Amino acid sequence: MSAIEIVLMIGGMALINLAIRWPVYLFADHVRFPPIVERALGFVPVAVLTAIIVPATLYPDADQGIQPGYTNPYLVGAVVAAVVSWKWKKLMPTILIGMAVFFATRWIVGA
Repeated sequence: MSAIEIVLMIGGMALINLAIRWPVYLFADHVRFPPIVERALGFVPVAVLTAIIVPATLYPDADQGIQPGYTNPYLVGAVVAAVVSWKWKKLMPTILIGMAVFFATRWIVGA
């Protein structure tokens, strides 16, 4: 793929993205959702994040199926990160301790 084709592809994707999002920004001030819909939309980020994290944690290798044990470093790291997050409610300790536990478990298990 040549440099011109890459630039044209990126430009085309930017135009498509703009065409899709521009009407939403244009009419956003004129449309008002019912309170129950606005309240429900507040749960979308949590639902999306859960839908991404849970399969990646429980099924780290899709060929082996669900891996709910302590030999799954993804699950161990996620559980420890959740506990740290619940206890201290701070982002950096959650990330650092969760990653440390993940890598330590991975090293111990030999994955």
